[in-house]
Amino acid sequence: MDIPDDIFTEPEDVDPETLANLGPLRRLAGVWEGQRGVDINPKADGPETRQYYERIELQPIDPQANGPQLFYGLRYHLHVNTREEDIAFHDQVGYWLYEAATGLILQTLAIPRGQIAIAAGHAEPDAKKLVLRAERGQTEYGICSTTFLDLAFRTDSYQITVDFQDDGSWSYVSDTTLIVKGRDEPFLHRDRNKLVKVAEPDLNPWAKIARGG
Repeated sequence: MDIPDDIFTEPEDVDPETLANLGPLRRLAGVWEGQRGVDINPKADGPETRQYYERIELQPIDPQANGPQLFYGLRYHLHVNTREEDIAFHDQVGYWLYEAATGLILQTLAIPRGQIAIAAGHAEPDAKKLVLRAERGQTEYGICSTTFLDLAFRTDSYQITVDFQDDGSWSYVSDTTLIVKGRDEPFLHRDRNKLVKVAEPDLNPWAKIARGG
């Protein structure tokens, strides 16, 4: 990345309408449900495959600036359940961010088991596929875990691939490479699902004000 001499001055021509400036992330905005998720995870007696359903809400936030760097983005909450259990199978929050000047795409994620990550990729505004990756040990786009997770189920890499479909739906494959204590080979923990829209996104707060709402 080329860092300008002036790292403090923020852009002046910032559009309040986040939904109009999300590039490829515009197709993620809204509320989505998926009924045919498949999870493959490690257990003491070998890999376990479970089916799940999920709901993801992705709502636009106001533009965010790091000095001259400008992001438009979506705040998300992902909630996953299985048919056989009442307790949440997986809960996750974070942001999807887009820098129009460079095509940089970021996904930040946090899960309530003591793990956070920032995954990064690049895409054109009309891209039909997104590929983002984070790796343990990286100081820019990396993974941070609790001591227990790092010793027992160490996450060495995370990659998410999103495919946008012509009918407006989208699907993802999430691959997490784990080093499980006592196992000789890395374990590929995979989740996949297809999402359909059940509600349109709200406007970001600044856009509501700009429209007189």
